Amino acid sequence: MDVLLVTPPSRLQVYQGLASDLAAIEPPVWSGLIAQFLLLRRCEVAMLDAEAEGLTHEQTATRIAEADARLTVFVVYGQQPSASTQCMPGARKVADALTRLGFDGATLVLGTHASALPERTLREEPYTYVCAGEGPHTILALLEHLKGRGALAAVPGLWYRDGDALRGNTSAPVIADLDAELPRQAWELLDMSRYRAHNWHCFHDLGSRGSYASLQTSLGCPFRCGFCCINAPFGGSGLRVWSPDTIIGQIDLLVERYGIRNIKIPDEMFVLNPRRIKDICDRLIERNYGLNIWAYARVDTLNDPVMVAKLGRAGFNWLGIGVESASDHVRDGVTKGRFGNADIVETIARVRDTGINIGANYIFGLPDDTLGTMRQTLDLALSLNTEWANFYCAMAYPGSPLYQVARAKGWALPDDPGGPGWIGYSQHSYDCLPLPTETLSAIQVLDFRDAAFNEYFANPDYLRLVERKFGPAVMAHVREMTASTLSRRHHDRKSA
Repeated sequence: MDVLLVTPPSRLQVYQGLASDLAAIEPPVWSGLIAQFLLLRRCEVAMLDAEAEGLTHEQTATRIAEADARLTVFVVYGQQPSASTQCMPGARKVADALTRLGFDGATLVLGTHASALPERTLREEPYTYVCAGEGPHTILALLEHLKGRGALAAVPGLWYRDGDALRGNTSAPVIADLDAELPRQAWELLDMSRYRAHNWHCFHDLGSRGSYASLQTSLGCPFRCGFCCINAPFGGSGLRVWSPDTIIGQIDLLVERYGIRNIKIPDEMFVLNPRRIKDICDRLIERNYGLNIWAYARVDTLNDPVMVAKLGRAGFNWLGIGVESASDHVRDGVTKGRFGNADIVETIARVRDTGINIGANYIFGLPDDTLGTMRQTLDLALSLNTEWANFYCAMAYPGSPLYQVARAKGWALPDDPGGPGWIGYSQHSYDCLPLPTETLSAIQVLDFRDAAFNEYFANPDYLRLVERKFGPAVMAHVREMTASTLSRRHHDRKSA
């Protein structure tokens, strides 16, 4: 075998108890795209999704050793665009288990985290090579080198050891023609029955969470939000898209061959170009597949009422919208758009009037946040009372502008000496350590976030909303969800 693409197990450490039932089990989008890229070039490829198979780190290592591929690629992304860093510890445990097995094959790690910190990753981690960039061209050239047909120094985007020195080659070009070079994911290399949607994605029928796929329709983002690291593998902000023909072709395949009905579009910004969105929606409306789709949008990209109406008719039952903060000053501090609270309220109301459910996203602990502004944000969330809400702590993810600011100002970060390490960047982990602000400690921010989650989902207005829209079983499900709390290390320290 030429290449084995591995999704290491991280869910239990990243999500704690949420991993067992509430969180999604996502198909590995990047692995699927890279696999198809390599298959088109007549490479022998396999995928090992240890997350979906429920493998331990040791079992994953054993499977890798048994496969004995010429190149084993650790594809370290996560279920969210900014989730690569928190998955690094799980990958490391597999790599360490491989070492204990005496495995001496070539290994490469890639992902947003590795692209953001390639030299540090090579210095601190046990992989043979590190990829700085999106991956396909680097993997292909490295494979040629391993077959004796090219110099290591000529592999674009590669970091490697040269004696005691660490070397980094020039960047690989990003793929310009997505339709031609990454025409689809290699779904046939996966057991699609293993995947499931988020609980809220199927509030209309909690028993239908299977039949699930994640479909990328664009790469990158043209915006420059200070807290986001999504563009780290791509070398800067920008957007590349697949054509509507390619997107609809993938959906046809998912529906007709695999019986998929629930689809996530993980693009950082799907709802952006109204003409493109309308074209995609028109084709889905014509097919009438009865899909249940969710995608990301922004307050300032939902101004076309015809487009929004088409989204609803096409099966986009949920849109994730970044509100982030109720404070204009706090939003401005991380360059989060030029919209105010009135725009947020009006846009969300207009979208919901079409029948589309909203998953609103909020961030506590942004650099200019105070206890007062965080309370304003929670109050806005309670008043909007959307069908779902995600509450996050501000994190200075490697690859984001905020990470550079935090390093320059000497703010405490999870990867500092004595800190919890990369797992501290996980919002739901035991070791979560968010960014402090000028007036709040990291623990104050974390405590506020956890309390906000419980206040929102236990709010009688919210419970009445979900009972009215989705039925008493969903209301009971939400009550059960809020009954279990996340364990946090600092709580255990206080009670010790």
